[in-house]
Amino acid sequence: MLGRVRKSCARFLNAVRADISDRGDKRTHNLFEAAAAYVSACAEDDQDRIEEAAGWVSPEALSFGVNELACRAVIALARERDESPGTVARALLGLPAA
Repeated sequence: MLGRVRKSCARFLNAVRADISDRGDKRTHNLFEAAAAYVSACAEDDQDRIEEAAGWVSPEALSFGVNELACRAVIALARERDESPGTVARALLGLPAA
């Protein structure tokens, strides 16, 4: 099962890389750079940077990158706080403890 997920992710990332390389001579950004720039721009409410970062990769790639960034951030915060990722995620969203 894990092998299928790994192969699927590899195909997706290869497609994203191909899409990025087809964009011509302007500097290419990977989906993680785009996700980091997009999320930080959202946090600072900077619409120009949001639009710029959103244009670096496809919407699907950006969604994947933002999801990966969110997972990594919740895990890092959970380790720092010595809490479960579920508790941290609920707290960040202002939800009551489960």
